[in-house]
Amino acid sequence: MLLSLSNAPRDYAWGSSTLLAELEGRAATGAPEAEVWFGDHPGDPADVAGGSTLDAITGGTLPYLLKLLAAGDPLSIQVHPTIAQARDGWAREAELAADDPRRNYRDDNHKPELIVALSERFEALSGLRPVADTLRLLDALGSSKGVTALRERLSAEGDALRDTIAWLLSGTAQTEVDEIIAAAVDAASAEFSAELNGIRSIAARNPGDPGVVVALLMNFIVLGRGEGIFLRAGLLHAYVSGLGVEIMAASDNVLRGGLTPKHIDVPELLSVLDTTPAVVPVLRPAASDSVTSYPVDVPDFALRRVELTGSPVSVEVTGPAMVLATGGEVVVEGADAAARAVPIGQAVFATADERTLVMSGSGEAFIAEPGAGS
Repeated sequence: MLLSLSNAPRDYAWGSSTLLAELEGRAATGAPEAEVWFGDHPGDPADVAGGSTLDAITGGTLPYLLKLLAAGDPLSIQVHPTIAQARDGWAREAELAADDPRRNYRDDNHKPELIVALSERFEALSGLRPVADTLRLLDALGSSKGVTALRERLSAEGDALRDTIAWLLSGTAQTEVDEIIAAAVDAASAEFSAELNGIRSIAARNPGDPGVVVALLMNFIVLGRGEGIFLRAGLLHAYVSGLGVEIMAASDNVLRGGLTPKHIDVPELLSVLDTTPAVVPVLRPAASDSVTSYPVDVPDFALRRVELTGSPVSVEVTGPAMVLATGGEVVVEGADAAARAVPIGQAVFATADERTLVMSGSGEAFIAEPGAGS
């Protein structure tokens, strides 16, 4: 069975006022439109054509949550827990109200996620840069007391990145934070020009925020359309700007680390943060393939991108699956032979009995389904 899905954009402050409207070919509302959720998560289950919501159909059992994400401003720097950490945190916070600002855990699940760019340029911060590289970047910032203090902390013995982040977010280093941000805004470096341009943009939107300096420690990544990155548990990250398709485990657990007025629980953040420096690999589509897979090592979800050029494409799926239309004309047909046109920015849900979907038209769509071993 195929069911048509839609949902209203969520109006988070960081959302773009234009990107989703441009994608869907409608007039912009002027308000921020950040995310559209296609899933059965109780925070915002998708609407099913005919008047129901998807959680009423599935019983809230989908292992994944599919989204359109439109960032006009940087999202908060954040990290997500493992399943064990989430279960422990959920149990510890059992007595806190759901809307208590001190609450870190909204459920007992992990939240690995994958983002694939729809815009021609999608900017993100992902993972911590090797310390030696960051020290070279600091060479371009001069030798103010703040920059010198940052350099000394990064050069210390032990887990220097964890200790440095703890210091930056402690609330006791604001003078140094301000000096570092000022130096970064004025700095120039041929090697780190993209990183410094990104920091200038972030600083302009988050004046005086210690997260700006945390961002200075992270890898700055630019994705082209169709390129993606996978964000595992414990990996510090933030989306900076652009439009993308995001899929994740069905969770809303976020530990924040800056660029936000919301509560930052520094000890809890540090308890789940993996400070191992690493460059997160970019997942790129093959130029010759109409179907692109984005391999990730989690059982919760799998994502494929399908480019339609007029000829039907038959795709085997492991349901329950979704097809989200992101460009052109997309038609989906299931075993009951009831073809469904999918408007851009909307989706169809294929129940678990559907094993083959036939897609036709001239456009682009993404197929979400449970991962292998789920």
